[in-house]
Amino acid sequence: MFTGIVQATGRIEKLHPHVVATGRLPLGGVRIGDSICVQGCCLTVVKKSARKLWFDVSRETLRVTAGLAAPGEVNLEKSLALGDPLGGHLVTGHVDGVGVVLSFSRGVLRIKAPRKLARYIARKGSICVDGVSLTVNRARGTTFEVFLIPHTIRVTTLKRLARGAKVNLEVDLVARYVARLREARR
Repeated sequence: MFTGIVQATGRIEKLHPHVVATGRLPLGGVRIGDSICVQGCCLTVVKKSARKLWFDVSRETLRVTAGLAAPGEVNLEKSLALGDPLGGHLVTGHVDGVGVVLSFSRGVLRIKAPRKLARYIARKGSICVDGVSLTVNRARGTTFEVFLIPHTIRVTTLKRLARGAKVNLEVDLVARYVARLREARR
């Protein structure tokens, strides 16, 4: 589990396996087999050095996500340990779908979500965009808006977003389970 509070940005340097330069992410407690959230996607560490991590990324993961298929900047977060503060919201790192940026101006990010995810996105609910825990400010149909504070823009990869960019989306875990329970009752 993760919180969606990005701990550092890194950079995918090489593919197959994926080699990620981890920037300022503290790697002291990271071991082979640990989970790291990379651009919103939970990946397993297969090798480690002082400032880099290696991950095997399947073709299926590359097919259903954005931002992992080429070298570039990525958001990074280590998994939660018991007793860690939550900070954001519960994030699994299991990308639910890829959204498309409609606009990004003055801290307002508008995204079109896949139709199948729209029912889980609610005003004042949580959503994870490229591994960043955000609060939905508006939701209508398949479009939603989040407001980004300058700190979030500065310390995440979200600063690079522009119209047409693809982003990894993970809907709120609680919303998903509530919907499932409602379906089971019918």
